[in-house]
Amino acid sequence: MSGRAWRYLELLGPFIGLVFIYAFFLVYDLAQDGAADVFLRLWRGYNLKLVAVQTTIVAVAALGMTLVIVSAGIDLSPGSTIALTTVVIVLCLKEETSPWTALAAGVGTAALVGLLNGAMITGLRIVPFIVTLGMMGVVRGTAKALANEQKIDAPDTWLNGLLAVRPAAPWWHIPPGVLVLLFFAALVFLVLRYSVFGRYAFAIGSNEAAARLCGVRVGLQKVLIYTFAGALTGVAGVLQFSQLTVGDPNSAVGMELDIIASVVIGGGSLSGGKGGVMGTLMGALIMGVLRNGCGIYVIPNYVQEIFIGLIIVAAVALDQVRQRRA
Repeated sequence: MSGRAWRYLELLGPFIGLVFIYAFFLVYDLAQDGAADVFLRLWRGYNLKLVAVQTTIVAVAALGMTLVIVSAGIDLSPGSTIALTTVVIVLCLKEETSPWTALAAGVGTAALVGLLNGAMITGLRIVPFIVTLGMMGVVRGTAKALANEQKIDAPDTWLNGLLAVRPAAPWWHIPPGVLVLLFFAALVFLVLRYSVFGRYAFAIGSNEAAARLCGVRVGLQKVLIYTFAGALTGVAGVLQFSQLTVGDPNSAVGMELDIIASVVIGGGSLSGGKGGVMGTLMGALIMGVLRNGCGIYVIPNYVQEIFIGLIIVAAVALDQVRQRRA
């Protein structure tokens, strides 16, 4: 395969994957009853909104993970951080603070988790996998301790309607949370494409030693990257609270797999130096459509996990082939 063909494959790969998922459900529908009536549900307006809502939480956190993976890092703590964020928001709301204050406290807590991840990775010189694996347990345990290992009900505020499929406000044609996703997607795109911070992230991921020799303060940049990613995970936690309307320390278990998978499926390289916003959003959409379709067809969860695992392996294998060719 020529170099140009490989470039087109990398560019269109996530879109081809999305088409494949839809084709799979069409074939499955035809095999079930010889008609595509149920398949058409995937294209109805209400269901498309539902897919967008189901995708938004993972997609927002995946935007932060894109920065981490581009810099050749990894973060296994987003699921726990999202759960902690929901608990912090509810505890603030129960103290009769304003929703904006609760939102800021939740996002700030998640950013602090990211700051601690980056500080330990750079200060202690421990590989990101081990640090974030440990933080995954620490953060989850903290959430359970704050919530006494049970769900906490929250008073009704405007935060509860961010991911409403049918928003109460008539001027919203799509859920407000989806607009939040689009805003942060544009922000991360601009950061990666046009800012010095984004260029440094790519440089560190491509060749950390060369970046250091060029004068990049690698340690500081990593701390900033993990802090920024933590803040975006906190935004995802706010949206998770909006969907659950409770503080749940046991929520988002395993969500880090979907978040990392979205980046990898979207063309991000676990070796660093490669990744982008559009690919990440397409990867998250693939995950959302897959889970939505499995829900419509009442396909067991274990089948979903098998599919996700196979998709991740295929995406990583394709990236390895690309690197060997390079």
